[in-house]
Amino acid sequence: MAIVLFDGVAYGMLLFLIAVGLSITMGLMNFVNLAHGSFAMVGGYAAAVLMNRYGLGFYPALGAAFVAAALVGALFEFVLYRRLYKAHPLDQVLLSIGIVFVSVAGFTFFFGPTMQPFTLPESLDGRLSVLGLEVSRYRLFLIVCGVVVLAALLLGLGRTRYGAMVRAAVDNQRVAAGTGIQVQRLFFLTFSLGCGLAGLGGALSLGMLGLEPSFPLKYLVYFLIVVCVGGAGTITGPFVAALLVGIVDVAGKYYLPEAGAFLIYVVMIVMLLVRPNGIIPRKGLA
Repeated sequence: MAIVLFDGVAYGMLLFLIAVGLSITMGLMNFVNLAHGSFAMVGGYAAAVLMNRYGLGFYPALGAAFVAAALVGALFEFVLYRRLYKAHPLDQVLLSIGIVFVSVAGFTFFFGPTMQPFTLPESLDGRLSVLGLEVSRYRLFLIVCGVVVLAALLLGLGRTRYGAMVRAAVDNQRVAAGTGIQVQRLFFLTFSLGCGLAGLGGALSLGMLGLEPSFPLKYLVYFLIVVCVGGAGTITGPFVAALLVGIVDVAGKYYLPEAGAFLIYVVMIVMLLVRPNGIIPRKGLA
């Protein structure tokens, strides 16, 4: 039971790392971005290519994945997304799901349909003893990364000038613009940050989920569940929801493998009935 719980927490941390950027984007911009998984895939493939073809180390590849996804996200925000901020949600859905299908086809063409090879670095390979339990080094690393990112986001959005501007724009964009805040620039930076976090999560998923061109479609529903159940526009909400989804999914597949992912949808329905605005409803960003 303890090992299942540990693996579930590690899986939940990975979902949080990818989905938290989507939560920020949806909460700040009210933009339904179904292509968030595509930016995670960009980071994952950037890390895989740099490691497999150019011999870059795993840890530098994580930084490169964040930068690559952030740059691609910045480009797409400037060229496409900002044109539809005030459009109907259906237009946003059609644009973003179109980007998903184009990215799947493009990555399949350039990299093939197979899963990207990945070898854990020696420092993260194997297991170690923690409180009498033999746990995976890599999964423990995922948990540490999730906690560090959570703390960084809470501090960055709660204790900095940038965070104050984000919270002001979340509460009222018109008033924020009237006080001199460059809302359009804030959107640009925040969208790039969210894509960069997705790219980091995509690179970290190489050792747990694997990476193939169908990644954005395969895990799209999980990212949406985390954001909807946790509460769009919050940080702690998706964190709690990701842990819940991760533990339920891993425990369900271990104890009730015949149920598959059915338990996840049951939990989602129950939580949305009990907390329709999310586990932690948005009050600014918290």
